[in-house]
Amino acid sequence: MAGLDQKSPNVLLQSLCCRIMGKSEVDVAHQFQYAVRVVGSNYAPTIERDEFLVAEKIKKELVKQRREADAALLSELHRKLQSQGVLKNRWSILYLLLSLCEDPRKPPVRVANYAALFAQALPRDAQSTPQYYCARPQSLPLSYPDRTQSAQSSGSMGSSGVSSLSIYATNGPTPTPQSLLPGQTQGMGDSLRQQLSSRLAWNLSAAAPSVPTSTSRGLANSVPRSVPRSRREGDTGSGSVEISESALVRDILYVFQGIDGKCIKMCSSESCYKIDGKIAISKSLRDITSRLAELGWLHNKVRKYTDQRSLDRAFGLVGQSFCAALHQELKEYYRLLSVLHSQLQVEDDQGVNLGVENSLTLRRLLVWTYDPKIRLKTLAALVDHCQGRKGGELSSAVHAYGKTGDPYMRALVQHILSLVSHPILNFLYRWIYDGELEDTYHEFFVASDPTVKTDRLWHDKYTLRKSMIPSFIAMDQARKVLLIGKSINFLHQVCHDRTPPGKIIAASKSADSLKDAAELFTDLEGAFQSNIDAAYFETSKYLLDVLNKNYHLLEHMQAMRRYLLLGQGDFIRHLMDLLKPELVRPATTLYQHNLTGILETAVRATNAQFDSPEILKRLDVRLLEVSPGDTGWDVFSMDYHVDGPIATVFTRECMSHYLRVFNFLWRAKRMEYILTDIWKGQMCNAKLLKSMPELSGVLHQCHILASEMVHFIHQMQYYITFEVLECSWDELWNKVQQAQDLDHIIAAHEVFLDTIISRCLLDTNSRALLNQLRAIFDQIIEFQNAQDTLYRAALEELQLRLQFEERKKRLQSEGEWGVTAADEEVENKRVQEFCETIPKMRSQLRILTHFYQGIVQQFLVLLMTSTDESLQFLSFRLDFNEHYKAREPRLRMSLGTTRGRRSSYM
Repeated sequence: MAGLDQKSPNVLLQSLCCRIMGKSEVDVAHQFQYAVRVVGSNYAPTIERDEFLVAEKIKKELVKQRREADAALLSELHRKLQSQGVLKNRWSILYLLLSLCEDPRKPPVRVANYAALFAQALPRDAQSTPQYYCARPQSLPLSYPDRTQSAQSSGSMGSSGVSSLSIYATNGPTPTPQSLLPGQTQGMGDSLRQQLSSRLAWNLSAAAPSVPTSTSRGLANSVPRSVPRSRREGDTGSGSVEISESALVRDILYVFQGIDGKCIKMCSSESCYKIDGKIAISKSLRDITSRLAELGWLHNKVRKYTDQRSLDRAFGLVGQSFCAALHQELKEYYRLLSVLHSQLQVEDDQGVNLGVENSLTLRRLLVWTYDPKIRLKTLAALVDHCQGRKGGELSSAVHAYGKTGDPYMRALVQHILSLVSHPILNFLYRWIYDGELEDTYHEFFVASDPTVKTDRLWHDKYTLRKSMIPSFIAMDQARKVLLIGKSINFLHQVCHDRTPPGKIIAASKSADSLKDAAELFTDLEGAFQSNIDAAYFETSKYLLDVLNKNYHLLEHMQAMRRYLLLGQGDFIRHLMDLLKPELVRPATTLYQHNLTGILETAVRATNAQFDSPEILKRLDVRLLEVSPGDTGWDVFSMDYHVDGPIATVFTRECMSHYLRVFNFLWRAKRMEYILTDIWKGQMCNAKLLKSMPELSGVLHQCHILASEMVHFIHQMQYYITFEVLECSWDELWNKVQQAQDLDHIIAAHEVFLDTIISRCLLDTNSRALLNQLRAIFDQIIEFQNAQDTLYRAALEELQLRLQFEERKKRLQSEGEWGVTAADEEVENKRVQEFCETIPKMRSQLRILTHFYQGIVQQFLVLLMTSTDESLQFLSFRLDFNEHYKAREPRLRMSLGTTRGRRSSYM
């Protein structure tokens, strides 16, 4: 045994201290204790175990010292070392080199006074647990000495103060116990030092061969459970055992850190710390102990959350900030535990009772831990509420807990919120001042889709994640934030504007520190709102100026109105005159280049020639899909090419709406053009056909039907032109002039198109009305064909009669008979055959009139039952003299029903 003791680690360590100090074992007792504490600590580097990262840090340190050649040499040597594979733990070697070169400005220190060296605190990286792990290994047995005993009577079972090695700080070095400070150690007697060192050596030798057990943290524990306790505690194996309050205090200090004590352990079934039922203590002490043990349960809950989330990179920067805030609060909690443990350590090391006024009792612990318990309860509640949340949603959850009347709790939550929201504010200011979005873990409330092409950047690439909008940022503010960054990216990528964002926006103070973030939350409606508004107005104004000056957005909008919505009257009329010979042909015989040439001719012959070349070059002809029996009128359409930034306003959907409206207006304009030709034919042929009285009835019928059609088309044209197009265009132009951003212009333009689509009967709700209107247009074309046939037959008959009379006069002038009996018989027969065709023509016109009036009456019924008041007023104008109302009973019923319904609304 003696030989074994001489080779034990504690004996060897004590010998090393004696050799270094050159003193006896009694004289190096303090240095030996410090050495044991250093060896027992868990030295965890504060940087990641990344070989490449450490090598880069070393090179940066060398470059800072202006030793570029050494940095290059280190890089080459590191490369060779990696290729040879001589060392397995290269990271540790590199970390040692990094530690050596970390602060070259300090002069080299020679270890001349080893006593001063041992009196220093632990290195900054020496801590009880690694940076990401929470194990608290107990390297020494838990013993509960009676603090009322003297140092001499405690024997080898007493505590030398080194039992504090099992209590570790989490985020910093373990504080040096007061009993180990040089000033106090010098006051101790030599005999007491010798006893302390011998008892410490005995404890180390007894702990070395013990079998590791599992702690509450699940890590290896070298503490043997069979170490005998003091006589006052008694034997746990026989009946109930009494325990002193000082032992409970020691156990409670372990429980505060989530470590099971001797008699207070975690009950997994009830999820709480409970005192062993075999231990007999008073009810008051048991209650106080249970209340104190709640801190351990709260500590475990918070610590478990931080341990799980700290290693989860997908948790994001906001989540890591939340974990850092929790770590910071736990660090303050551990400082309190260090103070409490130091107090207990002083009592144990001095081996005497400090008196009732100074001793550490359960009731004093209950008072001192009142505020920390409230903080831990708040942190535990936050942890429960924040489960499964990340990014802006996590910050909203934290912000919700700040709405309380407790100023203490509100200040705590406000502090945590300032830490948690700092990454969000960094995202926000980077987005609104630089247009950059570096959101790797999707925490920011602005989302980007990299698959979207440039032409859809404004509409589809950037969107709002509503779930990630923090509750302290209003929806209007979030929308402005989205528009600011989107405008900057639109200027750079679509408009190819290379103006730096700093010249567009005067960058204000950003959240560069936690203090800035905290101040920001106290004035969300003041400074924050003013920063957002300033950036929003300046960016939007600059973008609209670029679109209007460089890309002529408003000019293109007016060109759409003039050409696609038929606002340029002289151009449209002349174009119809030029296209008529082409469009009456079958659609399959048309060629687009011929129609394009006619379009250019119409431009040069009208006021359209004075428009900008940028606008005229975008005008083009488009042929729709050809169906069997279609003519050129059915497939002809005009087109306006858009590209670049203006395509953001005039999207493909908008251009398809323009195409539908143009086709409708073009067809209505064609009806007006047809009726004009009908009226011209009637006026021109009225005098010629006076010599044919048998046609007077048919011609009168044609005039009446033509007048009905002209009245209908004129009223429809007035409705479309003035009540729909002009009013909607005036609203659009006013909104565009007052628009603050591009979204306002896009929204106003979409409302304009939707309005004219619906009021021109082109939407799905007006399909029945549109079908009736198209049927009326078809009847107008049928009437034109019928009248052309009538006039063609009548003019042919008139021509033959005139020729007959002229021949008769010529023969009479020659002295012959004007007409023979055979000629007269042939003439009379032909006239008789023509007169027999007149009833057929009259019948055809009567049928056409009947169909037309029936369709118009059905159209009026649909107008009267429409919910749109403008359509109801249109029905009044179409039947101003109640001509159709007298013929259709449903019009009277619909009129009464509509009036009754409208009066009931009033």
